[in-house]
Amino acid sequence: MSTILQSEAWATFQRDLGHDVIQHTGDGYSYLAIVEGGRAGKYLYCPYGPVAESAQAFTRALDDLKRLAARKKCLFVRVEPASPEMFPKGVDPVDDLTSRGMFLAQRQIQPSHTWMVDLTQDEDALLQGMKSTNRNLHRNIHKKGVTFEESHDPADVAVLLKYLHQTAERVGFNRQQDAYLTQAAKSLFPLDAASVYLIRVEGEPIGAAMVYDSEDTRTYAHASMSFEHRRLSANNPLVSTMMLDAKAKGLKRFDMFGIAPDDEPDHPWAGFTGFKKSFGGYAVTTPGTWDLPVSLPAYRAFRAAYALRDKGLPRAKRLASRAVGAVRSLVTRS
Repeated sequence: MSTILQSEAWATFQRDLGHDVIQHTGDGYSYLAIVEGGRAGKYLYCPYGPVAESAQAFTRALDDLKRLAARKKCLFVRVEPASPEMFPKGVDPVDDLTSRGMFLAQRQIQPSHTWMVDLTQDEDALLQGMKSTNRNLHRNIHKKGVTFEESHDPADVAVLLKYLHQTAERVGFNRQQDAYLTQAAKSLFPLDAASVYLIRVEGEPIGAAMVYDSEDTRTYAHASMSFEHRRLSANNPLVSTMMLDAKAKGLKRFDMFGIAPDDEPDHPWAGFTGFKKSFGGYAVTTPGTWDLPVSLPAYRAFRAAYALRDKGLPRAKRLASRAVGAVRSLVTRS
């Protein structure tokens, strides 16, 4: 399975954002890595990567990334291994990563639990796998004057931004910034690596969603619609339309991108997890976001700086400043 986050198109987008992006292909592996970080030091981030065909290739990829991080004066490499082929058979991925001297990141970035729909099945089977409410809405929503339009015009992302603003103000959720999504449209739409779907009622836009397309997977990334039109439940047939369009495009999977774990009913994503599962499909779990230190003392200082900063106490802030200073000192000497 390919991921948009390790694609040439994503590299273009990240460079357009002004990031230092490194791509490399080696013996059985490849990666796209981005230099990130702030006052406490830099790190090398490999979103949903590296990609490796075996455990041995994964080892080679990590060794290469660690050398690259050292050259870039980064404190550590942050990875998100997503393929079971990267781990020895019968070995728990968490145990394998820990044995390599890696640490579970304090902040998980890309979702480690997601919901995937198989688009290789025929259209009837795809619709039959959905809840009856979704099937009925897909077949009958047009009777309410609702239409869906896929657009590759970057200007149309303004519809998505409008309703994301309204939703964020109403319910107070974290969302991507306007500049990020606007640049994503400018960079990725011309490459056919993303598009925005508009929901219209009698021709007027009442909502939108953005999807990202890799070689074989469509990812459902951002969506919002008018609160006043919520009773139409137009988001449901929007998703089924995006699925069928992806199937017609020749893609093999539809990634709902993020669900709550089954054993965490109070998870922030628990509310929309049921919605995503109502389209049929299966759960996919990955080990999460992990850090491989280049310098263990510097990495520990980095973690301490962020842990203390998050506490927000006056003494913690002073200690965090000292930790930041220790990190800078180690970087200077490396």
